[in-house]
Amino acid sequence: MVDVAVMGAGSFGTAMAKVFAEATRPEAHRVTMWCRRQEVADQINETRINAQYLPEGVLPENLRATHDPEEAMRGAGLVVLAVPSQTLRTNLAEWGGLIPPDITVLNLAKGIEIGTLNRMSEVVSEAADIDPDRIAVLTGPNFAKEIAKRQPTLAVIASTNERRAQHTQYVARTDYFRPYTNDDVVGCEIGGATKNVIALVCGIASGINLGENSRAAIITRGLAETLRLGTALGAQPLTLAGLAGVGDLVATCSSPQSRNFSFGARLGQGMTVEQAQAAAHGQVAEGAKSCISIADLARKVGVEMPLTEAVRAVCYDGVPVSRAIDDLLNRDVGGEWHRPGGA
Repeated sequence: MVDVAVMGAGSFGTAMAKVFAEATRPEAHRVTMWCRRQEVADQINETRINAQYLPEGVLPENLRATHDPEEAMRGAGLVVLAVPSQTLRTNLAEWGGLIPPDITVLNLAKGIEIGTLNRMSEVVSEAADIDPDRIAVLTGPNFAKEIAKRQPTLAVIASTNERRAQHTQYVARTDYFRPYTNDDVVGCEIGGATKNVIALVCGIASGINLGENSRAAIITRGLAETLRLGTALGAQPLTLAGLAGVGDLVATCSSPQSRNFSFGARLGQGMTVEQAQAAAHGQVAEGAKSCISIADLARKVGVEMPLTEAVRAVCYDGVPVSRAIDDLLNRDVGGEWHRPGGA
């Protein structure tokens, strides 16, 4: 049995807290979930449901919630970070010092930090003064609602420390949640970050009623962008061909369950960025923010990412969706793989 602290009570944090509470190897774990708001913690403890963020799943009795970060992490053998990517550093500044020494820290957020251009594991290491060897990341095609309903789900747990990755895999394994291990943290994090932006493009395409040809093209060229950026940073191509890359990309680009896809669809239907954010009812579309940092990172390493640049132009430069699409279609064509920095 492991005491697991899940720091964050959004939809995915709640789904993963449920997974850890339902893992029974060798016996059920005790899970404590930290909630930013006291009323959310009270509701979970009283009703066993997180009504605002994940009403689909009744939470087990061995899971409890608290508004006190110290209480959540007291005695924890595994700390799971489940806060949005662009607020991760701020949260760690508040309670990162409470993380028990020597234990593994598993991060769920997918993104590249604006300004520093750090991957999330780098943010955790720097902000909480944690050895990178202690950090693991979870990624893959993982919709919270389906996990909460115990539908079969595969994931990847990546760490440079094989022993920690395997232990976390063991702690998270249930009859419906099957995590694989990987030592390519860079590849897993780049795949998880870029898919949010590509899903937003697919959403825009859906919003303006483009068809399956267009969606397939966006996914494929989005994968090409991911491969270019990932390999430039040292990622393994096989990682991006697996669950952390293709798997996550296909799921996120193909379903209205994806917050990024839905956000993009609203933009395609004519909403402003502010209106699309308001319609999300507090759910964070990471791609709408990470497009800034991913585009900056790509420029830094000399990689072209036209889809990512198009999202940035629509969300932050006031470029109309129609013009962004025209600009993409009017780029010079060349070899699919051999044109330097291809489109």
